[in-house]
Amino acid sequence: MVNELTDNNFQDTLQQASVPVLVDFSASWCGPCKALAPTIDKVAADYEGRMEVYKLDIDNAANTAASLGIMSVPTCVFFKDGKEVERFTGNADLRTVTGHVDRVLS
Repeated sequence: MVNELTDNNFQDTLQQASVPVLVDFSASWCGPCKALAPTIDKVAADYEGRMEVYKLDIDNAANTAASLGIMSVPTCVFFKDGKEVERFTGNADLRTVTGHVDRVLS
């Protein structure tokens, strides 16, 4: 299960994470976001315990999206020790996403 972040819990969640974090920035009206969602869910299940995975709706957490310069959705941002280490934009297949995850975890 992928939990949703908000402006209120975003920073606390990043700071409390003991493993790298993937945040999927998306929007309810975004077609490519809906297409990416099952891939993100699979990554969350496959990497459970090694990476925390969250979704963030840019319409519900506009301040966080703006502070990270999210210009289009979907954008996936990887954090390690609370700092951004990698990101990609647009729909991607499972192999592409796991490639990013494996790089962040290495």
